Amino acid sequence: MLSLLTQPLTWVVTLLAVSLLVRQGSTLGRKLVGTALAVLLLMGWQPLPHWLIRQLEAQYAEMAPQANLKPYAGIIILGGATEEGYVAQAHSQPLLNEAAERMTAPLSMLRRNPHLRIVFTGGEGSLFGTGPSEAERVRPFFDGMGLGANQVTYEALSRTTYENAVLTAQLPGIDIQQHWLLVTSAWHMPRSMATFTKAGWNVTAYPVDFRTGAGTPWTEYSLKDGTRNWQLLLHECLGWAAYRVTGRL
Repeated sequence: MLSLLTQPLTWVVTLLAVSLLVRQGSTLGRKLVGTALAVLLLMGWQPLPHWLIRQLEAQYAEMAPQANLKPYAGIIILGGATEEGYVAQAHSQPLLNEAAERMTAPLSMLRRNPHLRIVFTGGEGSLFGTGPSEAERVRPFFDGMGLGANQVTYEALSRTTYENAVLTAQLPGIDIQQHWLLVTSAWHMPRSMATFTKAGWNVTAYPVDFRTGAGTPWTEYSLKDGTRNWQLLLHECLGWAAYRVTGRL
């Protein structure tokens, strides 16, 4: 529910709404409108949110193993790469979103290292989510790739990163003391690694879905992408703070 606060457009709407409640033509009203406009304009300037997201992505960017994966028992894939349940229900084919590398990167690893097993963990993260869990939504994708039940295990009840770690550890045949690769978006990896490690997992980060490069041109501007990047960044910061307070990492 707090994630509503991480949507910058919510701030803009709130400022404009408050400006309508104050006396018409007042100095406060003009300041509120001006602040809302400033927030909206700043939101589209890409270098700042890119720089902040880059700090998250850089923490594990160079640590992903690339060659010998024989020491690892398998790959844990965190949910978040498929469209919402109400969208998926309207179509028969699996629908991947902008985090699709969470799904595609493990296929390449599995092709070179067939001994690995895949464990996908993801339920329904929306507060009022309806429809099938994400684990159910990704099953047709793996089935279409020719991966059977002996190669992929599904955990369908978790709603958060913390529950990903705890509930996956309870699956039959899972030994958290073995070496596992943890696959999730690079910006989400710091919180994921801290959470899984706190839960007792022996995991190595394999970040995917990078959103930034080595630098961003100062002229890069997009309200659409800026809104998305700020929301992603603020959501992750709020998640980190909440997990720190509750002792989950």
